[in-house]
Amino acid sequence: MKRVCGSRINPVKSLSTHLISIAVCLALVLCLDKAIAADQMQKVGAVERKAEILEQKAATSDGKHPASAKIITRPEARMVDPDGEEPLDDALSCLARSIYWEARSEGIAGMQAIANVVMNRLGHEDFFDTICDVVMQGGEQGVCHFSWWCDGRSDDALEEKSYALAKEIARKALNQQLSDMTDGALYFHHHTAIPDWASEFIKTVKIGEHIFYKPPTVVTEAGN
Repeated sequence: MKRVCGSRINPVKSLSTHLISIAVCLALVLCLDKAIAADQMQKVGAVERKAEILEQKAATSDGKHPASAKIITRPEARMVDPDGEEPLDDALSCLARSIYWEARSEGIAGMQAIANVVMNRLGHEDFFDTICDVVMQGGEQGVCHFSWWCDGRSDDALEEKSYALAKEIARKALNQQLSDMTDGALYFHHHTAIPDWASEFIKTVKIGEHIFYKPPTVVTEAGN
């Protein structure tokens, strides 16, 4: 045993003290990580609740835009589903994934047009009043309205930049900050396809790789 300044150092005791210090530090780090994770989850939950309120407002079609304090900000949107692989159970993620998978290679205009269709369907009498239900419609029969939902492949968004853009467009759509480039379209198909239903609807516009349609206007006797 060595002597230092006239005293003895117990190597076993010194090692034990060191190990205890490490254990305490690790425990503190774990507690801090848990606290940060819990705080992040609370913030994400708050954004998702805000998106749900905006979704409900859009579904009522009252024509009023949400107050600035109630809209989703860019930093808030980035917190939700940051890696594009979370469960699809909130309005922002469902809309962003639809935009991503239907038009991720078509630029802003093509992606915005898909967002327009989803928002036009939201609350329409022929569709559902939540975004997730709109984009997943038909899945129970295996004939999805949005093909990406039941194509049997992973729904995770793998291209970071494209998904970030899709989420930004989804954010603006929920905030009612997007103009409708499709002129009220409820349907679309890839320009290389020729679906039977297309002849029953009015073509509104071609944007990117897709052609968009809306139902024919119903003229009543009073309007003749």
